[in-house]
Amino acid sequence: MKIEELPIPEDAKKIIIESGIRELYPPQIEAVKSGVLDGKNLVLASATASGKTLVAILCALKHAIEKGGKTLYLTPLKALASEKYEEFKRFEAIKKPNGKKIRVAISTGDYDSSDPHLGAYDIIVTTNEKADSLLRHRANWMSDVSLVVADEVHLLNDAGRGPTLEVVLARLVQINPEIQILALSATISNAREIADWLNAEVIVSDWRPVKLREGILVYDEVQFKDGYSYKIDVHKSSLPTVNAVIHTIKTGGQALIFLGTRRKAVTMAKRLSSTIKELISKPVKRALEKVADEILATGERTRLSELLAELVRLGVAFHHAGLCGAHRHIIEDAFRNGAIKALTATPTLAFGVNLPARTVIIHDYHRYEPGYGYYPISVLEYKQMAGRAGRPKFDKVGEALLIAKTEDERDYLMEAYIMAKPERIWSKLAIEKSLRNHVLATIASGFAYTERGVYEFFERTFYAHQYGARMIKGKIYKILTFLEKEDMINFNGEKVIATRFGRRVSELYIDPISAITIRDSLNRRSQKITDFSFLHMIASTPDMHPKLRPSRSEIDEIESFVDAHIEEFMVDLPSPIEDRIEYEEFLGEVKIAMVLKAWIEETHEDEILSVFGVQPGDLYRIVDAAKWLLYASQELAKLFEHRDLLPKISELMERVEKGVKPELLQLARLKGVGRIRARVLYNAGYKSIEDLKKAKIEELMSLPRIGAKLAMKIKEQVGGLLKKEDLRKVKAEWEQKALTEY
Repeated sequence: MKIEELPIPEDAKKIIIESGIRELYPPQIEAVKSGVLDGKNLVLASATASGKTLVAILCALKHAIEKGGKTLYLTPLKALASEKYEEFKRFEAIKKPNGKKIRVAISTGDYDSSDPHLGAYDIIVTTNEKADSLLRHRANWMSDVSLVVADEVHLLNDAGRGPTLEVVLARLVQINPEIQILALSATISNAREIADWLNAEVIVSDWRPVKLREGILVYDEVQFKDGYSYKIDVHKSSLPTVNAVIHTIKTGGQALIFLGTRRKAVTMAKRLSSTIKELISKPVKRALEKVADEILATGERTRLSELLAELVRLGVAFHHAGLCGAHRHIIEDAFRNGAIKALTATPTLAFGVNLPARTVIIHDYHRYEPGYGYYPISVLEYKQMAGRAGRPKFDKVGEALLIAKTEDERDYLMEAYIMAKPERIWSKLAIEKSLRNHVLATIASGFAYTERGVYEFFERTFYAHQYGARMIKGKIYKILTFLEKEDMINFNGEKVIATRFGRRVSELYIDPISAITIRDSLNRRSQKITDFSFLHMIASTPDMHPKLRPSRSEIDEIESFVDAHIEEFMVDLPSPIEDRIEYEEFLGEVKIAMVLKAWIEETHEDEILSVFGVQPGDLYRIVDAAKWLLYASQELAKLFEHRDLLPKISELMERVEKGVKPELLQLARLKGVGRIRARVLYNAGYKSIEDLKKAKIEELMSLPRIGAKLAMKIKEQVGGLLKKEDLRKVKAEWEQKALTEY
């Protein structure tokens, strides 16, 4: 079926054809034939790169142009949301019947808003959590959504992300029973069961644009499930993974290597670099130099970013959650462009952005879970990683390799992973942490007004579809009792309503347990309230992620810190004798508070990494969580009339956001001036906006880490003695100088 034959606007056909697509892939043809463009629900379960997103685009265009409806595109990750947003943006030039162009928006942050501006858009890309938040705020435009696309719907199986996606889908159907649902998934064994829940057609396809060969590497021989095999050269390294990567690069491909931990990913990248550097051409080396320089120029320099830049120059990189988002983005682009030849990564990348490679190597098939030890990965996880093999338009065949040490292990891996089918997807909604959130939201947002109404809503969920409504009813009753006890809901005869506290907790998008911790801490107060008091309070909530574990070498130091700050705690301290596990969790919470305290005292990221072992990516996630929890604390302090605490919490919230001491807040608010540059300005004598107004632009330009471009940006923001004509003159002179030097 050709693109030209599709019942979509000519402008849309032109955009698709110009992107290199002239004919539909088999799964796309099946989707069209199933009636998805006529409004039928569909679960499309097919391999990576089989064109699922194009089906979503075609459906979204039909809804925007012919039905005047909105499309809500749900993704599990912010990075994936950004990727999909860029894909949809290409179609903004298309006009609707009313003459207006299609508008595309993305919304992934600020969970305390209904985002009314989104009502003006036709296609809205969000994370599952943001969509849940919008529903809790009863965003008016949600009733105009006529198509919901649920990307990566197999993540219903994920205990962290699955329950929110499940509730959002059930909630959208509750609001509009006629809504069309398009669920996109990797190949799963019970796609029909998910389709039955969604009242949808189902298409399951193993078709791929690039043929996938799955095999096992034992020392120097690769053996595939179709019987094909070949040998690879054994180099200095006796490590089969290294030999396989060299073989791939020598034959003109790129390799993506999955390892179980961040440390292993970094170690493997180091090991690969010494060999790969000899295989890179001079033009590629020049391109890699630019990528390395960009890494070092982005954010604060740390030993981790310096190591990453050093490895990039040699054609290798590592990718894991410890890297800041900007560095991960740079690495992803350089890998897509073919400059980086080998990328080592943790498995989270397999569920994230689209990064195909000719060869995917799953170096180890065990994962370590603290408290549980090592366990084998699921077949679904293996298939997700293997599915990255093969770059459309570049490779005829993609290879996915597992590594075995013996022939016996090879036989086991062939049967347990390569020949096996992915596991069934099971709902994780009944996990109490998730369920209590969604039970409260159901009442607080007016989606149910009686106990019976609450049960009826949850009867719509995938959990009830799989296990039956009775299985979840007892858990809901227990949660309702808990919420009433904590004054979040009230029963009035048959009616159940949320209190002011319960409604605000639901709107703030925090766990009820977090809200109770904050409420009780504010009510109790400590003998001595400091920044640390608030930082530890939020660190002790279940919404603080990631959790930190104190190493054995840190325990004595953290305990000494606790003794020195004992009067500042706003929560009861656990006993190390009565419950050692709870006590170590408490020490981990103190460690998070210590990290945040170091951050707002302007401790360099590299020192935080050195002292606490916290990598930049984790630091930024802790800071993001802290900003939101301090905002929630501020809102709850208003609710419970702790107005004397508001100025202190408000200032602390901004300091956490900027990572500065109080005296730098005014400077750090300027665009382009981060914590490091704000300190440079302050130490140079520019301690206020008034000082910057009076400053000569030449003086600002001469300061380290400021330069001409930022100096002009600062003067544009603060105004002052420099006239606009003079500013333009300086800007023109600087641009001419830069051009001459270039």
